[in-house]
Amino acid sequence: MARIDEITKARIKKIEELRKKGIEPYPYSFDRNAYSIEVKKKYEKLKQNELGKEILKVAGRVVARRQLGNIAFCHILDDKGKLQIVFEKKHSKDALDFFNTYIDVGDFIGIEGVAYRTKRGEISVMAKKIMLLSKSILPLPEKWHGLKDVEERYRKRYLDLIANPEVKEVFLKRAEIINAIREFLNAKGYVEVDTPILQEVYGGAAARPFITFFHALKQNFFLRISPELYLKRLVIGGFEKVYEIARNFRNEGIDASHNPEFTMIEFYEAYRDYNYMAKLTEELIKYVAKKVGVNKVKWKGKEIDFGKWQKLTMQEAFKKYAKIDIAELSEKELKDIAEKNGIEIPKGATKGIIIDHLFEELVQPHLVNPTFILDYPIDISPLTKKHRSKDGWVERWELFMGGIEIANAYSELNDPIDQEQRFKQQEEARKKGLSEEEAWPSDYGFLEALKYGMPPCGGVGIGIDRIVMLLTGANSIRDVILFPHLRRKEKQEESEEK
Repeated sequence: MARIDEITKARIKKIEELRKKGIEPYPYSFDRNAYSIEVKKKYEKLKQNELGKEILKVAGRVVARRQLGNIAFCHILDDKGKLQIVFEKKHSKDALDFFNTYIDVGDFIGIEGVAYRTKRGEISVMAKKIMLLSKSILPLPEKWHGLKDVEERYRKRYLDLIANPEVKEVFLKRAEIINAIREFLNAKGYVEVDTPILQEVYGGAAARPFITFFHALKQNFFLRISPELYLKRLVIGGFEKVYEIARNFRNEGIDASHNPEFTMIEFYEAYRDYNYMAKLTEELIKYVAKKVGVNKVKWKGKEIDFGKWQKLTMQEAFKKYAKIDIAELSEKELKDIAEKNGIEIPKGATKGIIIDHLFEELVQPHLVNPTFILDYPIDISPLTKKHRSKDGWVERWELFMGGIEIANAYSELNDPIDQEQRFKQQEEARKKGLSEEEAWPSDYGFLEALKYGMPPCGGVGIGIDRIVMLLTGANSIRDVILFPHLRRKEKQEESEEK
């Protein structure tokens, strides 16, 4: 810490000296006309020691520097990559002197000069003029790659991005994935919309919400756990193809595949069912994978092949991977299997909830290549149409890859009488002690909208963070969220308490 304090004092002193000379260390702009990658590409045919003729204006953060008497070098990092800058006394003594005296690693600088290939063959810019654009007071970590504290990388993502180009590539690919999703759905005639994040009644998923108090209205509101019920209101209102890329909030634990604030896409299409939506989703995922150049990926020791898809009913999946015929087993027998396998079942759980917990532990880990699991128990799917040929089941599928859930879809329930009965069943389940994760609240505003009539409809929700994880091979959801949630540091907590 003492060394950092010394460096900070020395850099602040340079700021003071510059201002005494009438030089502002934090100017307002710089008229850049070229990026690193453009300079390297345009002047790749320069010979050793040859100078270009065009005046270039480049800018970026200094990430390395060295002085050798009458010559100095640094590398700057801009949005496209790294570029070497050369300062030589015979070309500009003023630029060399200013660089040697005032510039440190971490500073942003602007350079005016010409392209130049060094003796070692590196395309660079020979500086004619230099301008300090932002003085870095704190030094960059010298050996960022060697840090063992992974959480520190998440807390200080800005440093992680500076030091590790591969981290930035993940987030550039994330943007590419989201753009590809939009491109696909827009081409299919879908309309992108925005629905409320603050909701009077949370719904559309099984999760515990975050609660906030709305002072103007003097009532509690909830951060949404899903946009589903509002998107279906839009289908009722006449939007036949609609989607939203939504920030959702679920007051749940944090692990490799869960973050309480996350991004998903939900899309709904009138006059379709879950079979059609499965075909559309497979087409979408394949389109996105192709767009970002991924056919197969290694993920947590498993190889996921985006070209190999399968469909199984939940009953078929249990038979194939757990050697259990859930259709023939009683609730007690299912509980016994759970107990035998050390699977905790919540108090008051229905048969469907027990099946769901067994599935998560005994079947889900085996679903590595893209797999649709079709037909779920009715009691865990209160917004889904009853199966047209299986009593006690609904027309719902979930998509799994790498052993984690990626998407969820329904033939949407549009019978308001049936929906009201399901809501009442959920209310009874809550009275029996089931938590927000197991029993959903009733949205009677949505029920009223449904009574005006909703056409047959298929709906899909896809976890964007999880798709990005798989397509980039990231081991944790925190690696694909720029600023994941972390527990506050003790020092921060202490200062806030004081």
